[in-house]
Amino acid sequence: MNLEHIQADGLFLIGDPHIAATPPGQRLSSYTSDILDKLEACLKRSKELNLVPLILGDLFHWPRDNSNSLLVDLIALFGPYKPFVLIGNHDKYQARFTPDVSMAVLDAANVVRLMSEPGPAFVLETPEGNVLVGASPDGFPIPKEFEREEFERENGKFIKVVWVAHHNVAFPNYKKPHYAIKEIPGIDWLINGHIHGPRPSSTAGGTTWANPGNISRMAFTRLSLERKPQATIWTPHCTDLERWDIPHRGFYEVFPNQEFLPEQDDADAAESKFLQGLERLAWKRTHEGSGLKQFLEENIDPDQPESKLIWDLYTEVTDGNR
Repeated sequence: MNLEHIQADGLFLIGDPHIAATPPGQRLSSYTSDILDKLEACLKRSKELNLVPLILGDLFHWPRDNSNSLLVDLIALFGPYKPFVLIGNHDKYQARFTPDVSMAVLDAANVVRLMSEPGPAFVLETPEGNVLVGASPDGFPIPKEFEREEFERENGKFIKVVWVAHHNVAFPNYKKPHYAIKEIPGIDWLINGHIHGPRPSSTAGGTTWANPGNISRMAFTRLSLERKPQATIWTPHCTDLERWDIPHRGFYEVFPNQEFLPEQDDADAAESKFLQGLERLAWKRTHEGSGLKQFLEENIDPDQPESKLIWDLYTEVTDGNR
């Protein structure tokens, strides 16, 4: 297998930026520039430290129909660095990676190194020795084992094998696990995106599982208020990821100053199908209340504490515009 070889001291890991021209959820209008600034800070820091920048999936919040100006900004930003980008679920349209998604534009512009297929992705040549980096993009399983000795017979020895993934993994306090944390023979590190809230790393046998969390505060929750946007660093002899605080603005500079709804997990809030649908309705800027009413009637759970608040708000807005 002919893999790209890159000389660097390690990996600079950037979790789920979810960039969008239209702010998701309750984020204020500065959202796009805020995320662009974070990405630029991360790329500059990776260069300063001689690390390979790697985005752990969900670069985009909407898979397509992003503005040309946003794509131009990303092409200009990524061009000098050419980061690796793992494909996440938000980067695909109807669960497929197709030529009409925004990520395909960046790939065609040759400003990213796309990780869209499962398996070994590139070789990291470090002063300590060579490291194999593999990938399980969204929609492809995390391997149960990796035939390391067989692969090394053709490609030489590796001091470490690092696998990046974008999946529901059974980290502590995550409610939608699909993959259990267990040893994966042949893989030393499994570094996961997708789950927005950082989780403590966990070692099972010879495999350490890490979930650094995303760099973007997506949901208006106390968890988002309390945590700092961070990128993380992996080097061959680290025992855990090193965290780096990304320069960012205050919570109430990027969210409205209002009361919190009842507690909701950060990742659940960001991935909620209800909230995604509500965001999409707002994004389309519907001018009449009928579509929104139907959506609310079909999706509101009367047992949830926020349901009355949402319905009262809808009634107030639509009654006031008759």
